[in-house]
Amino acid sequence: MAPISKETDFLVIGGGSGGLAAARKASGQFGVKAMIVEASRLGGTCVNVGCVPKKVTFNAAAIAETIHSAKAYGFSVKEEKPFDWPLFKQKRDAYIKRLNGIYERNLANDKVEYVHGWARLLSRNEVEITTDDGSKNTVRAKKILIAVGGQPTKPKNVPGAEYGVDSDGFFDIATLPKKVALVGAGYIAVEFAGMFNALGVETHLFIRHKTFLRNFDPVIQDTITAQYEKIGVKLHKESAPTKVEKDPSTGKLTIHYKDSENTDGAAVADVDHLIWAIGRTPMTANIGLEEAGVKLDDKGYIVVDDYQNTSAENIYALGDVCGRVELTPVAIAAGRRLGERLFGGAAYATARLDYDNVPSVVFAHPEAGSIGLTEPEAVAKYGRENLKVYNTSFVAMYYAMMEPEDKGPTKYKVICAGPEERVVGLHILGEGSGEILQGFGVAIKMGATKKDLDSCVAIHPTSAEELVTLK
Repeated sequence: MAPISKETDFLVIGGGSGGLAAARKASGQFGVKAMIVEASRLGGTCVNVGCVPKKVTFNAAAIAETIHSAKAYGFSVKEEKPFDWPLFKQKRDAYIKRLNGIYERNLANDKVEYVHGWARLLSRNEVEITTDDGSKNTVRAKKILIAVGGQPTKPKNVPGAEYGVDSDGFFDIATLPKKVALVGAGYIAVEFAGMFNALGVETHLFIRHKTFLRNFDPVIQDTITAQYEKIGVKLHKESAPTKVEKDPSTGKLTIHYKDSENTDGAAVADVDHLIWAIGRTPMTANIGLEEAGVKLDDKGYIVVDDYQNTSAENIYALGDVCGRVELTPVAIAAGRRLGERLFGGAAYATARLDYDNVPSVVFAHPEAGSIGLTEPEAVAKYGRENLKVYNTSFVAMYYAMMEPEDKGPTKYKVICAGPEERVVGLHILGEGSGEILQGFGVAIKMGATKKDLDSCVAIHPTSAEELVTLK
């Protein structure tokens, strides 16, 4: 073990959203001596291979859809050349690089020491850091936060799976492919499939069940699955890839699979890229958690209580490494609350993140948003007889000028419980769902009832007005 080279009050392992928020809160607001260690790029999954570059790509796909819709409004839009993916990627990468620099400058402004290297726990108060040049240093810290996040899960039992890339690899694709295959039914696979399809790529999506987004309310699952089939995504339902082959001369892939209709097997040939989006695994291996007495669950996630405490004294964890509501804003909020509780004194002694009623959005085609309980969850918790469920389905005014085949669905569901009809779940899909849900999320977090929604005067003409005029 290397000799103690430095001491700090707060050592954060992981420079993603949650770790950055906690370190900056501790040092910038409370003047705590803090250090953050990151082996890759600052910003974590969200900034580098997640929310940010994904939303930029979603915006490009949305523009492509708008160009397609322009004719219905009387515009004659002529594209002089196909979508310039290499130029788009170059600009997207440059944007992310700028963000990396901004994060580093913010750490400096808040006087957080930043070390680029690999950290490994030696005990409950000591961490060995291996820097880029291979040298090792041991840092003693009064408190340690584990915020190392997760990484894409790769299949282990599909021959040829290595010919595909994981979801991070989506952002390395250099030219716009003609044909892609994606495996997965979560929001990552669904978002990527929608983007590729909107940009004119033949898109195959393999899912294990009859619908995707199965953690969402059935109205979202059923409607968006049907919409993807309508807009041309080639869905392979109840399917499982069995083998992947690569043509050595062309580099094209053939995806062999079985499904309910092809029990003897079928194949999709001439695929340019295969993307595995089958889940994520916490990055808890080989970082010394066992030596420090940090307990993991059977899936490798760090076990924490409501205050982000682990089983080891003075060691905390938050974000995706804990496997609880794996969303960037959740990690940021948890990091800030932890920084307040640990270093803010008596005024913040009970500070913690409330994980109930966290809104989330899928940037699918169309967008979908959800907060609170799904209808099956609400039935299980309150009983069907104690619920009142309001539904509406309509064609948004945006589509009024378009032909039937070009019109997208808009559906809203509000789930209310008890005689006071408190809103315990809200599920929306359609244009602008992300922006709509943010505002309604505040109301539901405050305990809004159906009467509260009804008391708000509608903004006309909008889609969101339907949420305050439900009958």
